[in-house]
Amino acid sequence: MLEAPIRNAKLLTVMVLIVCVLGISAARMIPVQMIPDLDVRTISVVTQWPGATPQDIEKEILIEQERYLRNIPNLKRMESFAETGVSYVELDFPFGVDINETLIEVANALSQVPSYPENVDQPSIRSSSFSENAFMYFAVSPLPGNPLNLDIDMITDFIDDNIRTQMERVPGVSEVQLRGGAERQMQIFIDPAKLAQRGLSLTQVRDAIRARNSDTSAGDLDDGKKRYLIRTVGRFDNKQELEELILAHRNGTDIFLKDVATINLGHYEVREVAVVNDERGLTMAVKREPGSNVIDIKSGMMQVVEEMRRDLLHPNGLDLVLIGDDVRYVESSIQNVSQNLLLGALLATIILFLFLRSIRGTLIGLMGMPVCIIAAFLGLLVFDRTINVISLAGIAFAIGMTVDNTIVVLESIEQARRRGLDRIEAAITGVREVWTAVLASSMTTILVFAPVLFVQEEAGQLYSDIAIAISVAILASMLFAVTVVPAACAHFGLGKSRGTHEDLHRRGVILHSVNWITGGFFRRLITMLITVSATLVAAWHLMPPAEYLPEGEEPKAFTSMIPPPGYNLSEMLRISEEVIEILSEAKGADPALFDRGEAPLPSLAYYFIRTTPTGLRVLSEPTRTQDIELMMNALTDLFESYPGMRAFSGRGSIISSDQGGTRAVSLDIAGPDMENLYSTAEFALKRAEQLFENPQIDSIPGSLSLDQPLIEIRPRWSRLTEVGFTANDFGFSVAALSDGAFVDEFFIDDDKVDMFLFSTAGQQQNLSGLAGLPVLTPNGGIIPLNALADLVETVDSATLRRVDSRRTVTLLIIPPRDVALETAVNKVRNEMIPAMQAEGEVAKGINLSISGASDQLDATRESLSENLVVAVILIYLVLVAIFSHWGYPLIILTTVPLGIAGGIVGLVAINASGSLLNSFGLPAIIQPFDMITMLGFVILLGTVVNNPILIVEQARRNLTDKAISVHTAVNQAVATRLRPILMSTLTTIFGLAPLVFIPGAGTELYRGVGIVVLVGIAVSTLITLTFLPSLLISILSWTQRKQLSRQPQSSNA
Repeated sequence: MLEAPIRNAKLLTVMVLIVCVLGISAARMIPVQMIPDLDVRTISVVTQWPGATPQDIEKEILIEQERYLRNIPNLKRMESFAETGVSYVELDFPFGVDINETLIEVANALSQVPSYPENVDQPSIRSSSFSENAFMYFAVSPLPGNPLNLDIDMITDFIDDNIRTQMERVPGVSEVQLRGGAERQMQIFIDPAKLAQRGLSLTQVRDAIRARNSDTSAGDLDDGKKRYLIRTVGRFDNKQELEELILAHRNGTDIFLKDVATINLGHYEVREVAVVNDERGLTMAVKREPGSNVIDIKSGMMQVVEEMRRDLLHPNGLDLVLIGDDVRYVESSIQNVSQNLLLGALLATIILFLFLRSIRGTLIGLMGMPVCIIAAFLGLLVFDRTINVISLAGIAFAIGMTVDNTIVVLESIEQARRRGLDRIEAAITGVREVWTAVLASSMTTILVFAPVLFVQEEAGQLYSDIAIAISVAILASMLFAVTVVPAACAHFGLGKSRGTHEDLHRRGVILHSVNWITGGFFRRLITMLITVSATLVAAWHLMPPAEYLPEGEEPKAFTSMIPPPGYNLSEMLRISEEVIEILSEAKGADPALFDRGEAPLPSLAYYFIRTTPTGLRVLSEPTRTQDIELMMNALTDLFESYPGMRAFSGRGSIISSDQGGTRAVSLDIAGPDMENLYSTAEFALKRAEQLFENPQIDSIPGSLSLDQPLIEIRPRWSRLTEVGFTANDFGFSVAALSDGAFVDEFFIDDDKVDMFLFSTAGQQQNLSGLAGLPVLTPNGGIIPLNALADLVETVDSATLRRVDSRRTVTLLIIPPRDVALETAVNKVRNEMIPAMQAEGEVAKGINLSISGASDQLDATRESLSENLVVAVILIYLVLVAIFSHWGYPLIILTTVPLGIAGGIVGLVAINASGSLLNSFGLPAIIQPFDMITMLGFVILLGTVVNNPILIVEQARRNLTDKAISVHTAVNQAVATRLRPILMSTLTTIFGLAPLVFIPGAGTELYRGVGIVVLVGIAVSTLITLTFLPSLLISILSWTQRKQLSRQPQSSNA
């Protein structure tokens, strides 16, 4: 079987070329992204109810929806929000759930809700995952100088109908979100005095509008050869028709709507104002579909945007500009990892040449690199993966590993040539001697990733891309090494042979050291004890606390100002103007001004600020990447300088969609009583500020006090009965006196526009005049509101949040960078919560629990640990099958914990070697011990056994084929396999070095894996040359003595 490729070189060449062509084609077809696609496991339900308070939304919408949604199978967590005019329900499901089937179940559950109040829109349902989140941000604003004098609040529908729809048609785009404007509204301003003079009430006006505003189909009619469709037309076509509506006929005179009201086409009350780079505008966020190519989307989107600017926007006095996008970071990250991949390949090539000292042999060894890389791309396509920083890093990690198999075969063939065999015989003999070792080392590396595919959390989905890339590349390298390499050596040779077979066993420094260490029992024992203690004990004491996932180093940040409850939009806009002035001065400023202390903020590349009654939110990016932390701290200090304001700044996460990113300790505070809930949350916030030094703390909802002013209008029911009011009619009249009361829908072209009834003051009411507002009674009288009802001022919350049908507040505690998430969780769980309970700061009926990233950390670590055990068992069974022996695999596996311990020690050592790296012109490395870094130990599990396999296999062969002592057999095995071991170790180390030590975009995702693998392989090589020979000689000598002791007994018997 091993001879066939050598004797059919042409057929083999054709097969390799076919794989290369398919792989190159696959690479062109695979989408390019920042991170792999993550499973869709969140379903959102959004329900609009214009003008409704959070309290009414909770009672009329959320509680009703939750009653049916909580029974959906596999539901993991249900989070609900009630804000002014809108409700949100987010349903989280476990990884791997069939999201399409679940969407149907959610729709069916919502269909069981009996009814909603008038003017509540139908709930909208959509599924999402973090990898589909917005990645491009645009701003719509008037042209410079606003030549057409446009009202930015009146263009929302135009942008929604004409711009957003075209942007969503770009291939790969799933949704474009439009924010910052207000929808159009047909506003009917009633004059109470004129209405009273004519003996009409508001409800009569409403009923008259509704009665007229409808079309009725009347079927069809045949006449002769023609069929006529018949319909009664009643809907208003324009404002004039609405003005001409006849409300009543009194004393032979028609009373028109225009007689008692003024009608305008306006917009809903503005509740959000966006400013982008000094200009008021609307913002648009672009989301992508799973599996789409973000680079292609940006290219297609910019073409569409240019066409719309030229043909549609500029003629109408508008402009559309790109604020920022994540594609630049994706492109920079892909370029960075690609450059490091090529540099690693170049370094590995140099190492290979220095050992082989043959251009021909080096070229044969290098042929496998591009073939294995191309095969990896083919594997990504077959398994429906994408090209991203994670998968490319997996390919880069595989470069050194793919050369290992080739090195082993090349070295074996060269040894056969030194024994005097010709090219073909040397190729056949060489590959025959090592194919089992190559198979064993390759299968252990591949099989170690099999259990990883069962880790279902976010980390597991990220692992799978690396697992597929490395596994396919290693499988290709194994096939290449046992087929193409011997065939190439047989036909082209390795160049001039250097030295003889005996040269391999000449003792250099390393072989002298190995022979001395293994020469005596006590030296072997001391070597084993020192190795075990130096690695395992050091790793036990130096084991760093764990993080969940890397945050990402994209230089943009989201900073929020959170005001006390009760602030209105006007006050927040006043503060916003002051902040915008500072941001405007910082945009494009000289960075040196901040360095000299002459500017409050670092220079900004751009900024975007959104202002609502509940706070300010700023998205900004510094001109200099290194100023990101300074910018975040400066903005936080600026926001907190305003009395009563809280501030929160975070870079977000390139992986997790959880608010607070992947470093937040989410403390859920749940209970039925809002006052107790908020008081406990306030105590928890103060405790967290004392527990950590300068932490970032956010909360959901933003305000932690019941200070939102609320006016409850409590009717005097006997008085209402006297004047003929029902509860519904009185509520409608009061609504018309404040924010307006919904009447019906008005069509403008193909758009539905809501009609609202207002008093003459419209939306500009104030509290002092509310009590005296005139209310039109059904009997035609005008009575002040305070004569019909009591106005009671109280307080409540501006946002209501429920988790699993319980009112809940969540504190997001982000510790300083030098405090790991695991440490922070333990501090909160073991120090902060018990202290609160001991001091009576946890109110009765309040429950405290920790969720979010900390939960995912525990679940991922537990799942990874379990699957590592499975991987070790699989490796052992594979080795048993290959060696046909139960004992040798156990000897090989003893090196695994030592190599893994070496990886831990190496991670800590590199984190502590900042000054040393700086002396070489490299930046200091601070690498958290996150879940992706832990994947390095999975890779080590499959790679640290490769060199021991070579030693054990050769020693076993020596004992079988030669009548020599155990000590001699093992030392000869080390001498025979020393060069391939050093070659494979150094090619892997130098192949990984650029990924570890060269900084750049995206390195935070894979640098930790590289550190663990690099140091772990270096340590495992040292263990292979010291600990393993000592252990192998000790065990085999003991086994041999035991066998000899049995022989006399058997002979005597």
